Amino acid sequence: MRVKTVLPAVAMTAVSMVLTLAVVVMWLGGAMPWLVALVVGLGIDGGWLATLAYERRLAAQGDHSPTVTAVGWGFGLIATGVLVAHALAEESAGAWLAVAWLPVAAKALWLVHGLWERTALTPSALGSIRGIQQEARDEAAVARARLRAEAATEETRLTAVTQAGARVARVQADTAKTLSRAWSTLETARNGEGTATALTSVTRPVTPGVAPRWELPVWGPTDPVPPALEPAPALTDAALDALVDDIRTSETPALSYREMATRFRAAGHSASEVRLRAAWKRVA
Repeated sequence: MRVKTVLPAVAMTAVSMVLTLAVVVMWLGGAMPWLVALVVGLGIDGGWLATLAYERRLAAQGDHSPTVTAVGWGFGLIATGVLVAHALAEESAGAWLAVAWLPVAAKALWLVHGLWERTALTPSALGSIRGIQQEARDEAAVARARLRAEAATEETRLTAVTQAGARVARVQADTAKTLSRAWSTLETARNGEGTATALTSVTRPVTPGVAPRWELPVWGPTDPVPPALEPAPALTDAALDALVDDIRTSETPALSYREMATRFRAAGHSASEVRLRAAWKRVA
């Protein structure tokens, strides 16, 4: 790459120097000796070449001098001015003006070459950069593939769950319809006028003297009702006094009223607090 950028600049510089020297000799050769004109042309080309060489040496050292760069551009502009002035003095000005830009173009090519040198990288660095870029592309491709696979898996799972839910809903709906028809049939049979008579006529030969009671299931859940408890008969005063005395004297020393009342009720007996305390006073 270095040769590709430096060769155009060298060729353009050589053409510009030869063209400038020829124009100076041709232009000034009629007004002064041609040796003097040759010296003038060589001075312009020599100054330009010297500043260019100095600028290239600074660039090789990693340095830069604005003064040298300005002087180099100055020599390039002088050469361009000489070519433009000569072109305007000739009858065929267009042909000379077409090549008058060569010195400035040569200077611009050297500028491009200098920019390339300041930004050029070694082959190992370029290889590392290519490796990093390739690794980044590989990781991005793997991440995209993983995301696509996860999206496809999630879509398949959601489809399966949706289909299963739809099947469950259909089965539940069918079951509800079947149960509804069954309970409707049972309710119709239970409320029918001849249901009990028909069932009794069937079972009477088997169980004579027994009038069975047929009841079909009732729609909805039912809770059994516990049988009512009959209240225990109230104790008389004499019986209450005997119980209190037995509980009080069941241990030695005799129990206190609080202990006696606790054991009295724990045994399942029932009496109001007023009657129980009155019995305690009578026996104690």
